[in-house]
Amino acid sequence: MRCLVTGATGYLGGRLVPELLASGFHVRCLARDPARLRDHPWRASVEVVAGDVTRPDSLDGAFEGVDVAYYLVHSLGGGADFETVDRDAARAFGRAAAAAGVRRIVYLGGLVPPDVPEGTLSPHLRSRVATGRALRAGGTPVTELRAAVVIGSGSASFEMLRHLTERLPVMVTPRWVDTRIQPIAVRDVLRLLVAAAGLPDTPDTDRAFDIGGPEVLTYRAMMQRYARLAGLHRRTILAVPVLTPGLSSHWVGLVTPVPSGLARPLVESLRYEVVCSERDLAKWIPDPPGGPVGFDAAVSLALRRVSDDEVVTRWSSASLPGAPSDPLPTDPDWAGSSLYRDVRERRVDAPPEALWRVVEGIGGTNGWYSFPLAWAVRGALDRVAGGVGLRRGRRSPGRLRVGDSLDFWRVEEIEPGRLLRLRAEMRLPGLAWLELTVTPDGTGSRYRQRALFHPHGLAGQVYWWSVAPFHAVVFGGMARNIAARAERDA
Repeated sequence: MRCLVTGATGYLGGRLVPELLASGFHVRCLARDPARLRDHPWRASVEVVAGDVTRPDSLDGAFEGVDVAYYLVHSLGGGADFETVDRDAARAFGRAAAAAGVRRIVYLGGLVPPDVPEGTLSPHLRSRVATGRALRAGGTPVTELRAAVVIGSGSASFEMLRHLTERLPVMVTPRWVDTRIQPIAVRDVLRLLVAAAGLPDTPDTDRAFDIGGPEVLTYRAMMQRYARLAGLHRRTILAVPVLTPGLSSHWVGLVTPVPSGLARPLVESLRYEVVCSERDLAKWIPDPPGGPVGFDAAVSLALRRVSDDEVVTRWSSASLPGAPSDPLPTDPDWAGSSLYRDVRERRVDAPPEALWRVVEGIGGTNGWYSFPLAWAVRGALDRVAGGVGLRRGRRSPGRLRVGDSLDFWRVEEIEPGRLLRLRAEMRLPGLAWLELTVTPDGTGSRYRQRALFHPHGLAGQVYWWSVAPFHAVVFGGMARNIAARAERDA
């Protein structure tokens, strides 16, 4: 059976692909930027085609020979019009699948309370329901799995839970901490997604199914149980009625790595009791021996993955909608355009491999090797403006791959031992890159650092010249300190 997977650069899609391969499926991945999949360990085992669900013309040929198509993309956090973007993309996807004769679409949606009218749902949940309906409009049967909070290392829900609990021993929280939720382990979500491809072609499977773990908990209970499993003292949690979803999302954005633009739709959805109202899917996909993974086991497994540096994908694996995606321009292509540069170069009395270890380990808990206050202020300003700030950190403390998020940068290119190129995803009036290069130089090595900025309009010009006086401190200090660290570690 041949499967098409969308969202393979994202959190769930990046984990689903190897599960499908292990189950014997032939897998084709649809990606806006196929290069983002280059460094995944399963890349050589799949077919990759370029395409964007928001551009219907780019879907031509993507479905050829496909039996089952997985729809795992959304524009959550992508601006006020994300509902329209999601609906139009799903409709185009459904039509293209039907035209190609795809047997089934499998879609992961959001668990919704059955007694709440669709029009009064949060925009996030309302969009999830509308997306499923738009996929069906093309005529292809759609198996829609509806889940609430997904617990797994790197998921946005888990990162919110983890950082809120670890950083705040005493919390004044919104009333949603006492809303009942049925969380599900990411391991069970993947198991059900894989099994959904083999469902019988009957009208009974062309519908939405509720999926959840074995327990129904409040968010308060989940935080207390997380604290116990993580070896923390019991948390003091005070619920108050005055925190609106907007204020709650800014609070979550302040305390956790999840930016407020992404936190808001998640927080708004926590106002509703999301508990499975049926378990009809078990008729075709029975529970595994021992039953679904419980909350404590899911958290323990996630904590072990974080501790062992085995987080395969993170919530930030996918680019945020609207984030810049232009590759680094070559000088001839940009002749006559403004492309400002700050270039630093130093000889380092350390072998290239020692210097490269420092370069590849940059960011996250290691920081940026210069003027920490300046980086912290820039990250804080970015979060205030609705950006991601510095708190996304790294997927892995010591390893990078193309497509990884790195604080408010994303890895655009990496040549192990030689080149690391980062593209800025902070809020900027223009496009920016940071390129770090290592080359041998006699018994030592040479470090070259380029910061590039292409301004957008007058605001971009003003931005560059307003920060230029600080470059000697920020970028000059960065080059000096990276060299010094490599020499010290050599």
